Parts: sequence; structure tokens; C-alpha cells
Amino acid sequence: MDDIVELIKRFDAYNMFDMIISIPDQLEEGFSIAEKVNLTGLESETFSTVILAGMGGSAIAGDLLKSLMISDIQIPFMVQRNYRLPRFVNKKTLVICSSYSGNTEETLSAFEDALASGAHLIAVSTGGQLATRAAYNKIPFIAIPEGFPPRAALGYSFSVLLSVFGRLGICGDAGSDVMVAARSLRDRNALYRPENEDNPALSLAKKIEGRISLIYGGQDSLDAVAARFKGQLCENSEALAFANQFPEFNHNEIVGLDGLGEDRRKFIAIFLRDIEDHKRIVKRFEIVGEFLRGKGIDVVELTTEPGPKILRFFTMIQLIDFCSYYLALLKGVDPYTIEAIDHLKRKLS
Repeated sequence: MDDIVELIKRFDAYNMFDMIISIPDQLEEGFSIAEKVNLTGLESETFSTVILAGMGGSAIAGDLLKSLMISDIQIPFMVQRNYRLPRFVNKKTLVICSSYSGNTEETLSAFEDALASGAHLIAVSTGGQLATRAAYNKIPFIAIPEGFPPRAALGYSFSVLLSVFGRLGICGDAGSDVMVAARSLRDRNALYRPENEDNPALSLAKKIEGRISLIYGGQDSLDAVAARFKGQLCENSEALAFANQFPEFNHNEIVGLDGLGEDRRKFIAIFLRDIEDHKRIVKRFEIVGEFLRGKGIDVVELTTEPGPKILRFFTMIQLIDFCSYYLALLKGVDPYTIEAIDHLKRKLS
């Protein structure tokens, strides 16, 4: 463990560890922040569709909410990762524009699209142009705390959405589940501290190190968590990873895995399994796991524990976030900086 402590001192200059530790606090605080925002005029509306416009961590928050509410929500809900909104957006549509910085160009463009279409709008950010435009157009604005890279502020981005959806009657009130999840996650943080010799995140990082991760979750279950894992490995660890979902990848990608040959040693398959996965998805996990192992591809299976769905999702996120953190350290990478993205933004500006 002394080696890991030394790696933290050398490479975690921006204290990403404490940012990951703070996710339980973010869940509680974000929910409370959104509860206090004035939504007068929206609470009496009946919406035909809800769209979350966002990128990166903001969009993943929407994906998580979509998976969480799949059996509860009564109207279509989609996450839009683009400059334009669909043409069906109209006065009966609720568009939530979420950008941690408030300056994400795709989200700002979607904001203008929503205004032009007459849709109802809510804006979420720490400030930036999105806050300015929301104030100018008298749009409800939810200000979340700054000081994090967007991917490390997932607790805020998710819980404000959950609060808004509950207040507007789009889904049931989940405030008590949020508090239960936050308390449990706070207790579980001790598992991931560097001094714990049985640190499951560090063990997983060591299995992944030097290989390309292929991450799979069940549709409308842990598919969004799989996408989160892929993003965290890419951004925090500078490790290439891919994500897909059961059953879709069984209809195409599995054939590519069958043809890897000697390249199979470069890959590791990671199955994210939920205790409430559909019984046919459970069977697919079993069959595909056996198939991949027979082809010489290592398979790691991670399964949620009993509890409310929010807790199950974020317990898995807690593990994978810390895994990406420790993988960065093992590779000698600063888990905070994202030079490739920063370079792209500079060029675009």
C-alpha cells in the first residue's frame, strides 16, 4: 500500500481522490439545491416529451436517470448529444439543458433551438453562457457548485435531474432513496482508501492494466453505468475502452470477438450485472461468458448487491470511478488532466 500512497503523492496533484469521495455528498446537496429552485409555471404543465441536452458527464446523468425510471416514467424521455434538437420539439416539450461549465457549445446550440421551438426550458450549470442566457430569457436556472471537472460532478448532475423530475410529476419522488444511497456510499468509501489491503478498485485496476476493456451491461439496466466506466477509463486513466449492451451486442459485436485470434490477449471483457436483470439477459451473460472464456478472453463479472436501484447504480459507479483512478496511478498518469479534449476545444474556439 505504501507504493500506492507514493503514486498518489506523485500524480494526483489536483486531488481527484477527494472528488470521487465526495459523490455521496453531491447526491444529497444536488437534490436539496434543485428542491429550492422556483419552478412555478412548470409544475402545472403536462408535457408530451422530455429531452436532456448535454454532453459527457451531463449526458451520462440523463442516461442513468433514464435507466432508473424505465418502469416509472409515463412519457418519452431522450438524451440529446448534439447541436440540434429533433424537429418534433414544440410547446409541449420540456428541454433541460445541462452543461457543467455552462459553455458547452453543443448544449448552448440546443438551448437556442429550444427557445426557437417554444419549448419549456430549464438550465443546469455552474454559470457560464448558459446561466447568462437563462437569466436573459427568464428561464429557471439550477446553479450547481463549481470546482470539479464535469465527470467528477456526476452526483450533482444526476440528483438535480431526479429532483426536478419528481417535482414535475414525471416520475415518483425519490428523495428518500437518494438519502439512503448517500449514507451507504459514504460508509463504503472506506473500501477504496489506499490503506485498505483488500481494495476492490485497485484489484480491478491491476486486472485491466495494459489491456483494452470491453464493458457490457444490460439494456435499461447497467448500460449507462457501462458507458460511464468507458468514459472514466478513457478520461481518468488514458486507457482505451469500449462499451456496449446486452442483448444488442449479441447480434453483431460478438462475431468480431470470435475473430480476434492472437489479439485476444489485448482485451478484457467486463460484465456489469444487476440483480434485477431480465432473466433472458442473465442467460445471455452466462452463455457469452462461457463463449469468451473458451476463446481465451478474460472475463470479469461485477454484480450489484440488493438495495434500491439508485444505490445499486451508484455503488457500481463508486467502484468503477475508483478503479479508473487507481489505473491512472498505476500507469503514471494524472487522473485530472484531459489534454486531448482541451486541445480539441482550443482548436474549435
